[in-house]
Amino acid sequence: MTGAPVWVQRADRYDPALCEAAVESLFASLDCTREIGPETKILLKPNLLAKADPDQAVTTHPEIVRAVIRACKRRGALCENITVADSAGGIYNPGQMEALYRVSGLADVCAEEGVCAYTTCETVIVPAQGKAAQQFEILRPVAQADFIIDLPKLKTHVMTGLTAACKNLFGVIPGLKKAEWHMRYPDRERFGEMLIDLLETVKPRMALLDAVVGMEGDGPSGGEPRSLGLLLASEDLPALDLAAAYLIGLDPMRVPYLAAAQRRGLCGTAFEPGQLAGDTAAFVPPTPAWKLPVSFAQGGEGSTDFADMRFPGLLRPAAKAAEHLLAPHPVIRADKCIGCGKCAEICPQHTIRILNGRAHIRSRDCIRCFCCHEMCPVKAIAVQQSSIFRH
Repeated sequence: MTGAPVWVQRADRYDPALCEAAVESLFASLDCTREIGPETKILLKPNLLAKADPDQAVTTHPEIVRAVIRACKRRGALCENITVADSAGGIYNPGQMEALYRVSGLADVCAEEGVCAYTTCETVIVPAQGKAAQQFEILRPVAQADFIIDLPKLKTHVMTGLTAACKNLFGVIPGLKKAEWHMRYPDRERFGEMLIDLLETVKPRMALLDAVVGMEGDGPSGGEPRSLGLLLASEDLPALDLAAAYLIGLDPMRVPYLAAAQRRGLCGTAFEPGQLAGDTAAFVPPTPAWKLPVSFAQGGEGSTDFADMRFPGLLRPAAKAAEHLLAPHPVIRADKCIGCGKCAEICPQHTIRILNGRAHIRSRDCIRCFCCHEMCPVKAIAVQQSSIFRH
């Protein structure tokens, strides 16, 4: 729903009672939650990027998911009609998903609340009719749901600058199929268009953003946790992400999927304060400023003149080549690499090999999707700025 309010609620810690009260307040504020009833098939889509303890701020916190489950039950939803589902970036199979739910804390929450933590790993093809995509392969329960609740985590992102409500939907694409989309659209602009195609295909009814503790720096997995003490919710996902960009001090038009949404008339170029509702006094950017990824710092990808200038047709390829050459890129920290092969498994371009127990990247073939950086379990992959921009 374009133009719907973005509701704000304070939550300074993951205390179960506090989270439940804050989430209930947000649910009570959203008109769409009146649609929930005993027959409603509800899909909860958290951010389960990788096997990470909740304290690492990589995944949506389990107490937020628990509070949302209880808010749905309070409106008549039956346990058997509530499903929690996502897929990480690696191999998508029941064993991997069971481990992911267990480490993230969601296995216990789902068991205690009597709802399904989806591990069957079935997928379906759905039509898209988008600008970049004509169809998507997505998780079966996503396609079968009546009411999808997007539960993102507020984090920076080395490729897109920000990951919040819209970007979180990329998780409905199963496992290594995500790498195929990176391969198909290595250009950030086209990748952003694809994400908005996915948004308009999946059509979540609402999103509730976990910004109690977010991630700054080289997110979505290699950054550092930082407390913000907020929950945000809206039926308008691009507007919610505009609000998130405002909080972390990032120009939303540098976020490729928000720029794509703006081109389609789904949002403006910046967050409108008049769209804010609820505890608006709590909606204040933190001090000191949120740390952005190296790739979005001065001179980084998304901020170079090459990315924004409108070159004549004959010069456009050369400009894009120069942008690629100067853009930040992933590098292996040999002292930290354990040779697990996760980076090679996820790399859409197959530019990474494991030699003598260490990962090696063929830089000339790298498309700078940073999937390897996202999936490294020991933070052995850094994002390095081109030397022309380093001081």
